[in-house]
Amino acid sequence: MMRRVMIALTAAGLALALAGCGGGQQKNALLAAQNAYGSAMRWGEYESAWQRVDPEYREQHPMTDLDLERYGQVQISGYRDLDETVLPDGSPARLIEIGVINRHTQAERTVRYREEWRWDAEKKTWWVRKGLPDLWAGG
Repeated sequence: MMRRVMIALTAAGLALALAGCGGGQQKNALLAAQNAYGSAMRWGEYESAWQRVDPEYREQHPMTDLDLERYGQVQISGYRDLDETVLPDGSPARLIEIGVINRHTQAERTVRYREEWRWDAEKKTWWVRKGLPDLWAGG
């Protein structure tokens, strides 16, 4: 029960922060971007998810064919939003739990990842700041 209250308060704080930086349209754009990114990850559409990553990050950290092949070695069995927060700079972030199955061994494990989002006022869109999650963290 306490966890639900904390999530509700965090979500309310996030809504207030977003209201201060663009209102309902910006919040709706964030939810749409998060849903599109999460859906692409769930379905293993990593190239599509990569297109949601901040263009500046993509330029500085280009994804290689080998990187894409590596993502192709796993299947996502779950993608759950555990927590939402507002970063010190006012940007939204979410803690995500990802179920990852190795396609060759069928071994499943869980990875936690923090999505950080950045509003691009010029393009009127949200970007994931740090690239795709490291699905091999700790493993």
